[in-house]
Amino acid sequence: MTETIETTEAKLVLRNRIIGLLLRNARERAEKTKRECAAALGVSTGTITAYEEGRKPISLPELEVLAYVTDTPTAHFWEHGPELVPEEEPVQLEEILALRHRIVGALLRQARLEADETQRELAGVLGCSSSRISSYEYGKRPIPLAELELLAQHLNLPLEHFLDSQEGSVGEWHRQQDVWRRFYELPGEVQEFVTRPVNIKYLEVAMKLAQMPVGGLRGIAEGLLDITY
Repeated sequence: MTETIETTEAKLVLRNRIIGLLLRNARERAEKTKRECAAALGVSTGTITAYEEGRKPISLPELEVLAYVTDTPTAHFWEHGPELVPEEEPVQLEEILALRHRIVGALLRQARLEADETQRELAGVLGCSSSRISSYEYGKRPIPLAELELLAQHLNLPLEHFLDSQEGSVGEWHRQQDVWRRFYELPGEVQEFVTRPVNIKYLEVAMKLAQMPVGGLRGIAEGLLDITY
């Protein structure tokens, strides 16, 4: 058991260092100062330094806000080859942070209950106390991203399950980044077809067909066959 806890701690330390390096890279590419990032989170520049050096774990809501401030998709911090897209300045970030901490905690609690696990069992995954899990679940304490990754994996959930899906500046920005990411994953010929204005009518027809029940689509197909043959 002791060896397992030590292994987990080593993984968390390494992961926090990697996240810190990615944070610093994103900040420098966006030409943002530590002071600007600190102001967005309502923390000191020393805290930003600690995040970037991996000495202090960052929470997902804090990461979401810094991703927004530095125009960096959140996937940059757990995937390779992200696209950096410029965007306008964020607003009311401290209020968003407080709300997001509570939402992430609530989502964690819901996932734990659906998995029929106790706080003690989750605590065992991180090698911490049950009270610490409780403080996470009720938004009283930010959940370090590295720890949230382990808990999500344990609960068989993608980390994206905890991402901001609410209306508002930050949530809308992240949704737009996700749309762009999925667009760039399409084959080149599909991207070209979609971006040509002359093809908009075809796309509108395709959208309507996608919403039709199977029976209706079958009827249309049979009608086309009758016309063809």
